[in-house]
Amino acid sequence: VDGGTREVVLLGQNVNSYHDRTAAGGSAAYVPSNPGFSNLYRLREGPGRRFADLLAAVSDVDPELRVRFTSPHPKDYPPELLSLMAERDNVCGSLHMPAQSGSTATLARMRRGYTREAYLRLIDDARAAVPGVCITSDFISGFCGETEEEHRDTLSLIQKVGYDAAYMFAYSLRQKTHAHRRMEDDVAPEVKKRRLAEVMEAFHDALARKDDAAHARRRARPWEPASQTELVLVEGHSKKSTPERPQLHGRSDGNRRVVFDLGEICAAPPRRGDDAGAATRVVPQAGDYVAVAIQGRVGRHGMGGQGLWR
Repeated sequence: VDGGTREVVLLGQNVNSYHDRTAAGGSAAYVPSNPGFSNLYRLREGPGRRFADLLAAVSDVDPELRVRFTSPHPKDYPPELLSLMAERDNVCGSLHMPAQSGSTATLARMRRGYTREAYLRLIDDARAAVPGVCITSDFISGFCGETEEEHRDTLSLIQKVGYDAAYMFAYSLRQKTHAHRRMEDDVAPEVKKRRLAEVMEAFHDALARKDDAAHARRRARPWEPASQTELVLVEGHSKKSTPERPQLHGRSDGNRRVVFDLGEICAAPPRRGDDAGAATRVVPQAGDYVAVAIQGRVGRHGMGGQGLWR
């Protein structure tokens, strides 16, 4: 932090399954996201610090240090973790929830340890605990034995949840996995390709509807600044920045890309009764947090707006 670090990402495979048995304290009981999730791997019982403890410790380092984590497993979002995210302003309100499929039957073959219904309960719990949370996911099209009905279950899950981002791939056999040892890669390549295209279309359509609805709410309630503003950590000049129209870009708390015009902004949030014309003005740069009034979509995934204050 003293060297200028503004954001930390806790990175690991199933990062939220963290359990340090050597650390004193913590809960001895393993608590999954909800009763519909099961742990298929090594036992998680016993004392020690768990992921919520680690996340709390990192967020305590500095209130101005933004903290994210990836890539988690849906089974390890206990209520304690969601409550911590809601309580800590510097823990980003973005959750990666890799579903992989919307079909309970496919999830069972994948050995994911949860059903479609348990996953949707987790989505509801997350949105109730962390208002405005951004949710992203992973999807695989054409997994071993996937039927058209199971594929349609995935499309309907994407439409129902309304993700903010998604990583979508056609299935390919990976060595040293359960599927490689026990299953047949029996979905034709052309079927995988078609299903993947439909998954991508479903995601983009759902995101467009979600963004359009949010923009309509902003226009209908312009007197509510919170509904208009995203806190953006500036990363630098936008790729489309020009000398005639210089622009900056960064990431919102929800990890959405945000673009705004480069220019002077207020050095601090305005207070009621302040003379706006007398406010100190600054030019934002990489590493600054900037409040940006969102005005609409940019491209398929980004948002555009106007910088307000640093």
